[in-house]
Amino acid sequence: MMSSCLSLLPLASAPHGSGGHSGPPELPNVLTLIFGHDTWVAHWMNVLFAMAIVVIICTLALKAYRHREMIPGPFQNGVEFVVESLDNFFYNILGKDCRTFLPFLGTLFVYIFAMNIFALFPGMMSPPGGPYGINTTAALALCVFFYVQYTGVRRLGIVGFLDHLAGQPRDLIGWCLVPINLPIHIIGELSKPVSLALRLFGNITGEDVLLAVFVGLGISALGFMHSPVGLPLHLPFIFLALVVSLIQALVFTLLSSIYFLMMLPHHEEEHAH
Repeated sequence: MMSSCLSLLPLASAPHGSGGHSGPPELPNVLTLIFGHDTWVAHWMNVLFAMAIVVIICTLALKAYRHREMIPGPFQNGVEFVVESLDNFFYNILGKDCRTFLPFLGTLFVYIFAMNIFALFPGMMSPPGGPYGINTTAALALCVFFYVQYTGVRRLGIVGFLDHLAGQPRDLIGWCLVPINLPIHIIGELSKPVSLALRLFGNITGEDVLLAVFVGLGISALGFMHSPVGLPLHLPFIFLALVVSLIQALVFTLLSSIYFLMMLPHHEEEHAH
């Protein structure tokens, strides 16, 4: 069903300057089909789809909360399974601090995964991909960056935070290395959101381009027959896209949790095995 619907959608491609889409091939979505590629709606489509996913996730979360029962049904079981799995996963990293950061990290994982797979539904797109996807991934990375720095200042104090950036010098050699360690640590902190944003953007954009190329090949293969549908050559890559979407959401949140761990006081880094 999904493959047939995707094959029905024409690829968005046109020469530059002709008023159409230029750049890597991509599957059209409901916004570009209705409004075109050169309107203000197309420039905001990543934000619009990202907000639509927020509405969907919030609706599902409210439904699970308001209709919870002592004997859960399939939907409640599924939600509880996701929450419990995330809790166990982050507990192995953050230990007793897990419950402090679980709401943020768990929501981050679910949100990124939902955005990543959204393009697999006909007429939709993945907000982390596409020509403006870097804006979405950069916003997520900046949220992690500022929350991590806030956690460092709050848990270590201003002096402890600066001591952390200076490499925690405790002897003469350590203090002599401060002029080297301090800029290295500052550059390292600033590079974290950049790497998070670019990694997610690059992988999801590549995934979307791969699907679009094989949809185009499937349509071209039956073009001589003037068939309304194409061959589902992209079908194997849908399953690959699901795996990549899951891995990228996991990598993003795993690295985020490690960044939080690095900001916690050393005496609090106790983990249950």
